[in-house]
Amino acid sequence: MPLRYKEREFGFGYRVDLVVNRRVLIEIKAVERVLPVHIAQVITYLRLMDLPVGLLVNFHVAALKHGIRRLMNHP
Repeated sequence: MPLRYKEREFGFGYRVDLVVNRRVLIEIKAVERVLPVHIAQVITYLRLMDLPVGLLVNFHVAALKHGIRRLMNHP
């Protein structure tokens, strides 16, 4: 996702892991514990890209169903 400031675009910016159909953002992690900074990262991406929903997926769990967290973009 490019960084834009005052109608000027820079070649660097944020690195979103995956966006599905321009509606769902998926952020992938492999961390021992999901921290508030990881949640804030997904919410920031959702707001900047104006997407309705995001999934924070952590693969460092015994069962994958325990590593998925759904986050919403509330205006």
